[in-house]
Amino acid sequence: MRNQSGSSGLLTTLVGRDDELRTLARHAEAARDGQAGLVMLHGPAGMGKTSLLRAFTASAACRDMTVLHGTCGETDAGAGYSGVRELLGGLGLGHGDAHRSPLLDGLAARALPALTADPAGHDAATAAYPVLHGLYWLAARLMAEQPLVLVLDDVHWCDERSLTWIDFLLRRAEELPLLVVLARRSEAEPLAPAVLADLASQRCPAVLRLRPLDRDHVGEMVRRVFRTTAAPTFVARVAAVSGGNPLTLARLLDELRAEGVSPDADGERRAAEVGSHVLARSVRSLLERRPPWVRDVARASAVLGEECTELVAALAGVPAGTVEEALHVLRRAGIVATDRIDFVHDVVRAAVLDDVAPTDLAALRTNAALLLSDAGRPSEELAGQLMLLPVLDQPWMAGVLRDAAAQAEGRGAPEAGVRCLYRVLEMTPDDVAVRIRMARALAESNPPEAIRLLQEALALAGDVRTRAQVAVQYGFTCLALQESPSGVRVLESVLTELSAALGPEPGPADRELRTLVESVLLIVGADEKATIGAIRDRAARLTVPPGDTPAQRQMLAMTTVLTAMDGRDARATVDQARRALRVPGVELEPWSLLSAAFALTLADEIADAQYALDLMLQYGQANAAVWTYVLGLSTRALLHHGVGAFPDALADAQTAMEIIGEERWGDTAVLPRVALATALVDRGEPERAEQVLDGIRRGRLERFVIEYHWYLAARAFARWARGDLQGALDLFLACGRSLEESRISNPAFLPWWAEGAVLLTLLGRPGQARELAASGSELAERWGTNSSLGLARMAQGVAAPGSTGIEHLTEAVALLGHSPARATEARAELFLGHAHLKADDPRAAREHLRAAAGLAQRCGALTLGDNARKLLVAAGGRVRRMTTSPLDMLTGMERTVADLAVTGASNRAIAESLFVTVRTIETHLTSVYRKLGVGGRTELSTVLATRSPSGRKPPAWVSQARGRD
Repeated sequence: MRNQSGSSGLLTTLVGRDDELRTLARHAEAARDGQAGLVMLHGPAGMGKTSLLRAFTASAACRDMTVLHGTCGETDAGAGYSGVRELLGGLGLGHGDAHRSPLLDGLAARALPALTADPAGHDAATAAYPVLHGLYWLAARLMAEQPLVLVLDDVHWCDERSLTWIDFLLRRAEELPLLVVLARRSEAEPLAPAVLADLASQRCPAVLRLRPLDRDHVGEMVRRVFRTTAAPTFVARVAAVSGGNPLTLARLLDELRAEGVSPDADGERRAAEVGSHVLARSVRSLLERRPPWVRDVARASAVLGEECTELVAALAGVPAGTVEEALHVLRRAGIVATDRIDFVHDVVRAAVLDDVAPTDLAALRTNAALLLSDAGRPSEELAGQLMLLPVLDQPWMAGVLRDAAAQAEGRGAPEAGVRCLYRVLEMTPDDVAVRIRMARALAESNPPEAIRLLQEALALAGDVRTRAQVAVQYGFTCLALQESPSGVRVLESVLTELSAALGPEPGPADRELRTLVESVLLIVGADEKATIGAIRDRAARLTVPPGDTPAQRQMLAMTTVLTAMDGRDARATVDQARRALRVPGVELEPWSLLSAAFALTLADEIADAQYALDLMLQYGQANAAVWTYVLGLSTRALLHHGVGAFPDALADAQTAMEIIGEERWGDTAVLPRVALATALVDRGEPERAEQVLDGIRRGRLERFVIEYHWYLAARAFARWARGDLQGALDLFLACGRSLEESRISNPAFLPWWAEGAVLLTLLGRPGQARELAASGSELAERWGTNSSLGLARMAQGVAAPGSTGIEHLTEAVALLGHSPARATEARAELFLGHAHLKADDPRAAREHLRAAAGLAQRCGALTLGDNARKLLVAAGGRVRRMTTSPLDMLTGMERTVADLAVTGASNRAIAESLFVTVRTIETHLTSVYRKLGVGGRTELSTVLATRSPSGRKPPAWVSQARGRD
């Protein structure tokens, strides 16, 4: 970690900053009380930021706090997580024995790529989120011991990832003992302006702007230097000449005192002559008055930064002993710090290099990179020198920058790698591979720029196989940019070229490439309504692959979804989905697991679908893949709701919502909100459900194939529950039209037709209701599952009068009783009881209404159960007192936490697995104990039935299939 406090008394003296020190002390005290805070310190170079920070961290305000203090440097700016290493480097966690540190237990170990000086051991790019997550848990462990103060100076040179981590940490730091202080030069252009601006706007920091010293404080500095009272005119003159800048003023006063000038009226004239550029001029003058080897050492040290004597000597071209002598001279002159080989301030370093010719400076930096290479330093350190060169003119430089980019990618810092690769493109402007690599790194953080690079790559690539690789990345980037039609056009064009070039019988590698392009085309084309129809036609003409290779598995998963959307053959869909899941010796990707779960759910194979989603959740936890985890939770919540496990649905949905509440992309996530809104309606909270749906910030949602229709259905159910039957009907009919436009005809996917038939009947339009029910019944007969057939009979029964309706509803109850859809069975029982009541058969009505109430209670369907009990009273029945489960008193997130707690998981382990803070888990458990009247975990297990959300065993067919394989 750098320490840029001055070596002379002038530079360490803090004058006129009492108010700023008190402000920092107040924030430190607030951090002790669990109020996390951010302070941003601004000021021009030399205004005393560093002195202020050193004084603060050494003061009583930081007593009994862990203080980590670092300074960003110009030559380190291009390296990923360089700011983090400056802050945390003193902990010694990046060394070979780091795995033995208790600070890196659990998920905190994922911080290592950011902390290691050379992450060359990583064979592939590290995902960014796991590293951020690991660093968060590392900071959380430090805060568990005592309050934490993070002080980072010169953040205008800080890399994107380090600032992103600070933002990531602060988003999760509510009620944590944390203070972050960031200092930067106000006149310097930040390396990562967007991230720094976003951090400032989102976190509402306390802003301290260091102003020039006023006349009184200038007079105080004059008295300290000259040890006498100065003439007011002298004070006024030095204040004007220095601009009140403490560093400039200190150098000016030092120069005047060295010349024997007195702080009187005569000295005023000399102060005016020395001028405001005293610092640069005094440094230049000092070096000119010294032997050439002093100047050479100063320049070498200015280029290398804080480095060992041997490297400085090699770059300066002098013996190591001469370096020590030169440093002694420079320290006496107040230019180099007393305790290290580094300058007292970056302004002094800049002044040392100010009069070096550009060509000579370029040669110095080039030689510095070569010396660092000979010393075995990581490529990122070499790149720090090369990135400052105006022109890269030697072939080896491109190789260094490529290696540096790989190291940045290996630590999960893609932006740093991209900066290096831009310089590589200056040397090799037609390099397609570099553009692909850059686009892959930018796909998440800057997809428009990634698309631009890929378009250039497509134009430059002459070989069709290379174009195919570009097209694959282009397609996935279009998904991130939500511009799937553009991706489809490129993929179709390249696939046509590729098929023509490879011929009918390509070799294994070419066959895999073609399958990869085809599978990506299906994935991208299935995202939006504008392309889904043509993609389904294309998929229907393809031969389903066995799933033996990665590309084949991706193809198999996607064709499984498209087959299910067709709604023609449930058994074939199940067989295909199971094939996608039984791949011996291979960890399935989340995409394959999600696709299989979706298809299996539609086919009533709920246990298999849950197994696939549990594997997906395990993958998300093991890899700290938060979006994968949230997507798995949201999908499982909808699955739980569909089978009538409403408390489970609420638990998963609320957990997903709590997680996205701390993420930047949380407002654009659709599925967690849809899942929560759907669960809330059945708890009798439709107003809150609509508020949740109103929080979606996804633009042009109507374009998308899956999420839009789930959104429409959730909105329709909320309107229905609020009594707006016509509004609900309009939304269901809009859903149906949109599904028809998308050519999705599976009756089990959002059965809008059944709900529409019920609503039309309630609105007094039975003829239209029967027509709608009949059209849906045709689809249900074709799909053939008990759930879809039961829905069809229920819709027909509600719409039909008298005995015909009762006959249909009786059949619906029987079919649904053999399906996994318990809540739908309860609805059918309710409708059947109501039909018997209208037919003046109260005895039969009571039988079915009691069944409806019982099923509703087991499902946790509060509104449905209430309606069943009201009708039961109207039929002359006695309403049994409802028995409540302890779970009914808990929120969904509280239930999730309680379920994990009774398995023996610690609070930290639960927090890590759910991507929330330990404080959040403590708060939920306290609430659980209070609601259930228990004293702790020991009593908790006797109240709650334990449930492991992600510990289900594989279905029997999986074990059997693996045995055969």
